Amino acid sequence: MDTILVEWVGLLLRWLHLVAGIAWIGSSFYFMHVDASLKPVPGRPAEEGGETWEFHGGGFYQTRKYLVAPETLASELIWHKWQSYATWLSGFFLLALVYYVGSDIYLIDPAVRELSSWLAISIGVGGLALGWLFYDRLCKSPLGADDVALAGVGFAFVVLAAYGFQSVFSGRGALIHTGALMATMMTGNVFFVIIPNQKKIEKALVAGLVPDPLLGRQAKQRSSHNNYLTLPVLFLMLSSHYPLTYSTPYAFVIVALALIAGAVIRHFYNVRHAGRGNLWWTWIVAAISMVIAIAISVTSSPAGREFWALAPPEPERVAVAHPARPTAPEDVVDIVIGRCSMCHGSEPVWDGIAIAPKGVLLDTPERIARFARPIKLNAVLTHAMPPNNLTEITDEERAVLGAWIAGSGAAKNAERREPLARISHRHVGVTEAK
Repeated sequence: MDTILVEWVGLLLRWLHLVAGIAWIGSSFYFMHVDASLKPVPGRPAEEGGETWEFHGGGFYQTRKYLVAPETLASELIWHKWQSYATWLSGFFLLALVYYVGSDIYLIDPAVRELSSWLAISIGVGGLALGWLFYDRLCKSPLGADDVALAGVGFAFVVLAAYGFQSVFSGRGALIHTGALMATMMTGNVFFVIIPNQKKIEKALVAGLVPDPLLGRQAKQRSSHNNYLTLPVLFLMLSSHYPLTYSTPYAFVIVALALIAGAVIRHFYNVRHAGRGNLWWTWIVAAISMVIAIAISVTSSPAGREFWALAPPEPERVAVAHPARPTAPEDVVDIVIGRCSMCHGSEPVWDGIAIAPKGVLLDTPERIARFARPIKLNAVLTHAMPPNNLTEITDEERAVLGAWIAGSGAAKNAERREPLARISHRHVGVTEAK
């Protein structure tokens, strides 16, 4: 029952996260478009604001922006904030459900660093909090007055953070936390800067005072940062489903390339919407960035090296045997290896699969025991795996897996593997000490 509950909670959280994200990104892109499209209002100085006309849904819209303050304030204001808050809150709870509750599977990689679950969670949450504080101080420092310099330092900070996460977490955990860090910066901008500044402006207007123009400029700067970070964040959130992005030792470089590609694409549209032409070179930069990212992921993965023969193989790694490590019984191993390891192996043999889906390896007794919980969900409680039952696993075999998991408590108590030690320089692949 607990597995079913977790699965449904995860689905509903993803649904909420997706819907809230669509609403937030849509409104953000829309207002950036409106800002870029503003034209001077006849009879008014340009520094006081502008307006734009739109046609949608069979009607005309006249949108006017006041850069300082209107003569009168409407009795009702529409505040755009809950899209951002709902996106971050649902995303954080989803991060906790997948990567913190399942830290032994998705977050901690003993081959990278031995961590307890609580230490790994503390590093993850602490990294998000400290990352926001550092970014916020950057924006409030003298560097914040120079948008280009601030963007350069911010870019270096995010890439360095990705490298730091990659030094302690699994590749998948590192990229998802890098994306979560940028998302935290974005929602922090809304919660701590944009909305408070707008409330100060409203309060001044109600009191009959002229609001400080600096408040609007600060909010606009943070809003622009959010606009340029959106596409890279989406790329990193999707990356958890594509092992080639995070199974390379150069995943932090892929983060840098995604930042460049996403930012220049947004710049193209921001300039286009402002009527300042089409910067077609931005698409060339984005394409080159993605080609480099693909090349890095392919040439630095075992499957890519074997296919392209562009680099010598890495040394073979053999796990250090440990008597306390849980292992699956022989009959379970026979079933899983016979029905699953052709895809979920160190070197998949199924046509069209170059690397194990989601990085899940099921080719040794120890690994099978470690991934008992996903096996229970995908092969016992549901028949999602193998896809379309391509390997023709029988109901009797599924029952054997279910009995093993229920009898041993493997799905709840699977422990992490010991760190891997390099001992050979002849072959690519991962084998286990017997």
